[in-house]
Amino acid sequence: MANLLDRPNGNFVVLMNEEEQYSMWPEEIEVPGGWMIVYGTESRSSCQQYIEANWTDLRPKSLRTK
Repeated sequence: MANLLDRPNGNFVVLMNEEEQYSMWPEEIEVPGGWMIVYGTESRSSCQQYIEANWTDLRPKSLRTK
């Protein structure tokens, strides 16, 4: 079975967890616990652009607030 994250023409959503970390996720797979959809359903490139524009500090929220 091919990796769904590797599909260049697939549709994706962008997820964020409580630490404000982001992940791109195939639209047809259930969102894992602890994550919420913050963008999409969109193309792979659109989701990548969203993550690049919004995840400017890669440190987890708990570390940034200390």
